[in-house]
Amino acid sequence: MRLPDETYEYIKGEVIDLFTRYDVKCIPINGFEIASKMGVIVVPYSSLSTKKLEIAYTISQDGFYAEHGDGKEYIFYNDSCGYRRSNMTILHEIGHAVLGHTEETDHDVAEAEAGFFAGYALAPPPLIHKLTDKTVLCISETFDISYESALYAFNRYMKWINYGPHQYMNYEVVLLNQITAYKNWEVINHDINCKR
Repeated sequence: MRLPDETYEYIKGEVIDLFTRYDVKCIPINGFEIASKMGVIVVPYSSLSTKKLEIAYTISQDGFYAEHGDGKEYIFYNDSCGYRRSNMTILHEIGHAVLGHTEETDHDVAEAEAGFFAGYALAPPPLIHKLTDKTVLCISETFDISYESALYAFNRYMKWINYGPHQYMNYEVVLLNQITAYKNWEVINHDINCKR
């Protein structure tokens, strides 16, 4: 589902605000760590009783976000999927929480927004731009995401390069200054305002 351009821009800003608020400074991005910093309780499906596991699977095969009457927030996730998919699921569910999705939010819109949130959080184009090797394989390895996710990230990056503004957006400058630690990073040059 294609979202309005202003929605994508809003979500990008929310991702960077999240990184700033919870002092995320390096890649690969760890959704589990961010959830912990947010005070969200992360619960693997494997820890659920048989009955609760059946309920969880009827809600989602991958995972879901839930607020309970006790005021606590939870993310339940299918831990049999491997780290990369679980990490993507955690960030997807964090996206639902950050973007304020409720049961009244259109399901398709909420899923598209949370999906974009997770994909952008894991491999933002400005960070891909700083890599010396921008191949799909390098993106996958650098950001610790699946090859399929890296392909989406590469396509997002190419659209950003070909159709985006020539200047970094303010939130992108914040992102570049926030994420400081990765061994294959090019040195951010003195002209941080120009991306090409």
